Parts: sequence; C-alpha cells; structure tokens
Amino acid sequence: METTNGSLNRKLRMALVGGGQGSFIGRVHATAAVLDNRAALVAGALSSDPVRAKSSAPSYDIANDRAYGSYEELCQKEAALPADKRIDFVTVATPNHTHFAVAKAAVQAGFNVICDKPMTFDLAQAEELASLVEKSGVVFAVSHNYTGYPLVRQAREMILGGELGEIQAIRSNYIQGWLRTRLESSDQKQAAWRTDPTKSGAAGCFGDIGTHAYNLARYMTGLLPDKVSCHLKAFEPGRLLDDYGHAVIRFENGGLGTVTASQISHGRENDLFIEVDGTKGALAWRQENPNEMMVRRNGQPHSVYTRDPNASFMNASGKAACRLPSGHPEAFFEAFANVYRFAYDDMVKRAAGQSFERRNTVYPNVYDGVEGMYFIQQCVASSALDGAWLPLKHPAARR
Repeated sequence: METTNGSLNRKLRMALVGGGQGSFIGRVHATAAVLDNRAALVAGALSSDPVRAKSSAPSYDIANDRAYGSYEELCQKEAALPADKRIDFVTVATPNHTHFAVAKAAVQAGFNVICDKPMTFDLAQAEELASLVEKSGVVFAVSHNYTGYPLVRQAREMILGGELGEIQAIRSNYIQGWLRTRLESSDQKQAAWRTDPTKSGAAGCFGDIGTHAYNLARYMTGLLPDKVSCHLKAFEPGRLLDDYGHAVIRFENGGLGTVTASQISHGRENDLFIEVDGTKGALAWRQENPNEMMVRRNGQPHSVYTRDPNASFMNASGKAACRLPSGHPEAFFEAFANVYRFAYDDMVKRAAGQSFERRNTVYPNVYDGVEGMYFIQQCVASSALDGAWLPLKHPAARR
C-alpha cells in the first residue's frame, strides 16, 4: 500500500518538461519541488531538441532510461510503467506556446500537472485545458509563485477576514528594466522567445509579468473584476510585443484597480509591489523586500508586519507558509516551493482516493490560469481599441 490514513508512504515522483541547458525557470522549478523533501525528480524531457534533452539529464541526476527525447515519449512510456514506478506529476517549464500541448498530454495520461504561467498560448487553449482537468480529476497548479510568500498569504487572510474593511482601491505593479534595449537582437534566449509573438502569445511584458501583478491583486483581495481599460505599447523601436502597459480595472464591488507593468525602466530588477486601500486600513507589500509588510490606519502608528511564524500577529495562513524563524529571510525559492507544497497535499489526497478542493485552493489552479489568459486577451483587445472598456469577469473566476 502506498497510502496510509491519507498519507503517502514515499516521495512523489516528478517529471520535468523543459529546463535544459540555458534555462532559468526549469532550475527554479526543480529546486522548489524538492525543497521540502516530499518529491524526487526522476524523469524529464528537458528540451525540444532530443539530443539536448538527453545531454541535459545528468545535471538533474535523471537516469538515462528516463531521459526522454520529447514530452510525448515521456507521457507514453511513463504511463506504461507499473504504478509503483511511474511519475505522479509533470512540471511544465517551457516557452508559452508549448504549455498547452505538454499539459494536455500529461492530463490525458492521468498525471497531475504544475504549469508555468501564463498557462497557455491563448484563451481557447486555456478553456479547453480547464475542461480536460475537470474530466480527468487530476491536480493542476499554476506557478504564480508570488502567492506563496508568507506575508502575501497573511495579507490575503487579513483582507478576506475584513480587517481592512471594504476594499476600494488596488495598485499592483511589476517593474523591470532588462529589455530597455533590443536584447532579443543578440539572440539572448530569455529575451528572444518573450518578444516573439509566435512563442509568447498576444502580449509581451503584460503576458510575462503583468499577469503576475493582476493575479496577486485577485489572490490577495478576492475582488471580482468587472471591466478593464488598457493601453499597451512597445517603446523600443522594432519590438513586436509590448514592453510597457497600464490597465485600469473596475471591480464588481465598485472598487478600482490599476496594473502597471514595465520591462524598460532603467535600474529596475524584479520590483513587484502592491498597495491595497480599504475603509478600515491599507497595506503595502514589495517582492524585493518580501519579509516586511506595511499596514496603515489613520490616527494610528504605522505597523510593520515582519515574517515571524511565532508571533501572535501572524495568522494561520501566514504561519503555514513559513519555514524559518524570524530574522532568517525567506524569499523566491521558498515562495515557489509553497505552490508545490500545498499542491502536494492534494496530490496525496488524490492518490489515497480522497476528495480535495478543486476551485478555492490556496495555490493558483487551472481556473486562475484561465483568468490570466482572459486578462491578457482583454487587455490586448482594449489597447487595440484605444483603451475601450471591455468585460473582464470570466465564468471561471473564483472569489
């Protein structure tokens, strides 16, 4: 028996698609997935080039017989293995235009999936994938990793619990500067596919990092969007996709939100920051200083919440996302690992034949992936119509 009282008596077995030589995000996934010693990377299709896929395997300690030349071969051969040998889940860490095909193959083979964002190339693919996930019963997580930071989880529980009152305004921004020049012209791998509409999709900067800012606002506040007005622009001459954008969002409760994303701001690195204004208080959190959160209330001293799992001011969600005592910074890898950590809980339940929450999960799921693709689609369409107001609430949206 692999399960006892809902617990798995072994590590989950992971396959990685993507992450070959020169990859950044594949290495991040591989590190985050094993951080809590609950999974082992045992198989992979690490590149679309079969030779490179095989040659990349030793650096991940993947045995030669489970280093596959394609994701199709991986899914087919892993599904044919005995239950006590085959993988439990597939991580998709490839360029955007391949996410759908890889994830679809994994879902149809019965494997759980953790997929990088944006989930698919376009909305139609996202909706089809959500339907396949619903029919299959697999666990499907999307690596909007910023939702895994302890103080983001702390803020979410505070806001949903009414501590800030009614939320009236959200300002969510993700500012970078690495594409200030035509870096893609030098065949820099990360820049090349992100600025190519055949690989990145309909949006550049807004698809890459604007989706993170939007997802963070939705995750923290639970506010349902109503309409969006957006302006996107490629400031760098010759660039085919946006490198800067600004969206205004009307929420169903009457609140307003803004999402600003830039990849052309000199000196900015990965400055994702969010401010939330409620009738009883306001908070601010910055990814580059993730272990502190400012909470302000008129007439009271400003409060700095630090990431401290032993402090009485930390709520259950914040504490559950912590691994280290206060004063020892937790950051990007740990937050990424929290997406895996809580998805693993549901994978174990599935393996034990138990039911698990499919929509209102603490980790981003397939429905959040659909929302992200709808956000991109509507922002691009609004910008093409000179900022026209367009609907933004998708039927898949979760509160």
